[in-house]
Amino acid sequence: MALITILVALAACSLPRSGPTKKEIFAGSVLKDGDAFIVSVNSRVTRATAVTPALGFGSDFRNAGVVGSDTISPGDTLALSVFENVKDDPLLGNTGQRVSVLDQVQVDGSGYIFIPYAGRIKAAGQTPEGLRGAITRKLDTQTPDPQVTVQRVAGDGSTVSVSGMVGGQGVFPIERPTRTLTAMIARAGGVAIEPAVAIVRVTRGSRTGKIWLEDLYSNPSLDIALRAGDRIVVEKDTRAFVALGATGTQNRVPFETQTLSAIEAIAQVGGLNTSLADPTGVFVFRNEPAEIANSVLGRSDLTGDQRMVYVLDLTQPTGMFEARDFLIRDGDTVYVTEAPFVQWQKTITAVSGSASAASNISSASSNVGL
Repeated sequence: MALITILVALAACSLPRSGPTKKEIFAGSVLKDGDAFIVSVNSRVTRATAVTPALGFGSDFRNAGVVGSDTISPGDTLALSVFENVKDDPLLGNTGQRVSVLDQVQVDGSGYIFIPYAGRIKAAGQTPEGLRGAITRKLDTQTPDPQVTVQRVAGDGSTVSVSGMVGGQGVFPIERPTRTLTAMIARAGGVAIEPAVAIVRVTRGSRTGKIWLEDLYSNPSLDIALRAGDRIVVEKDTRAFVALGATGTQNRVPFETQTLSAIEAIAQVGGLNTSLADPTGVFVFRNEPAEIANSVLGRSDLTGDQRMVYVLDLTQPTGMFEARDFLIRDGDTVYVTEAPFVQWQKTITAVSGSASAASNISSASSNVGL
């Protein structure tokens, strides 16, 4: 009997398990000289902790008007034709040639072009019609009634880069069909990941704005106009939580939606393990900013991040609703304790096995004595 008692004590101390028990977690509460605040989730706690990433574009992005599709920019290529109303000695062409064609006129980095007899003319920022008038005025004093046509051949002077999780990365000109963010993403082949986890980042000079792709598609007012030099990157949401304990799987789990509730997080890892889980012991471990911790605890004296343990009891009348409304955040650990009977079952199994082994040893000893 003494041997069996010793074996029971040893089995209880060394039984394998997936993590701490409810009792051990509560023992770490600040109320028991621990270092974590343990809080039961209710509607007030849910409201205080409902913080989601705020993504969107600032007013400098939103208020920028659409660039005119015909606006000339440095780097553009122009095609010019000049018709002169003379027969024998045209200014630009050979004798008898009334029409002179300049089909590869490059706008330089300063925004100027050079036209023989007209000199350097500012082209960047003008429309083809405006530039046509400027060239006409320059030539009008040297050849009678010149007729000028200007065509913007390529828009490569106003380009944006598109990279990341898109169908085709590259540098694309801002043209009439691609003057807005969604249109340019479509031009790049659309996104190559699930829209629910796609984030679009736009960098313009030293400023950067980010937005959820789904928000961009659902709200046309967020579809900003592009500017030359914009850098567009489509990236996957990197947020994740860790699932441990008596769940269907134990792993680091990426978010699959913009917002993720506790009940969705549990479902995402296969639900509770029906053979092991204690539905009264669903815990969410989190380092909470002082502002939110003070709000949750009804205090104002806490400073710095606070260790918080939120408790969900799915067996309560409103337990499932609380789990449905409580939001999981990036870096959270969702832990489900094992049911008490599981440890007892393990103890019985360990003791039975140990007692059987002890009996076998005793029998062997007796046989040796014989």
